Amino acid sequence: MKPICVPCQRFYRVLRTGYSFVEGMPIDNQVRPGKEEPEKWKPYKLWHGDLWVCEGCGHLTISGVGRAPIAEHYQPEFADAVAKMKATLQINDC
Repeated sequence: MKPICVPCQRFYRVLRTGYSFVEGMPIDNQVRPGKEEPEKWKPYKLWHGDLWVCEGCGHLTISGVGRAPIAEHYQPEFADAVAKMKATLQINDC
């Protein structure tokens, strides 16, 4: 089943399949998640999912993410994989 936008009472539509993004990890204690302190986060894991949009309100969501990351920060090919997959979104939360 497609994701559903509750406020709009509509199904989301696929905007892009195979959307890559990076999960961040904090570089010190008591870091705020999200966009509040992006300088206190660094790339941790590379993930792949599908980007969906609600055509009513324009809200975006990612779903269909695999069970395991494509690459992790300690692997030598991590930076190259992030660049190759053009992952520009970093999720700063844990």
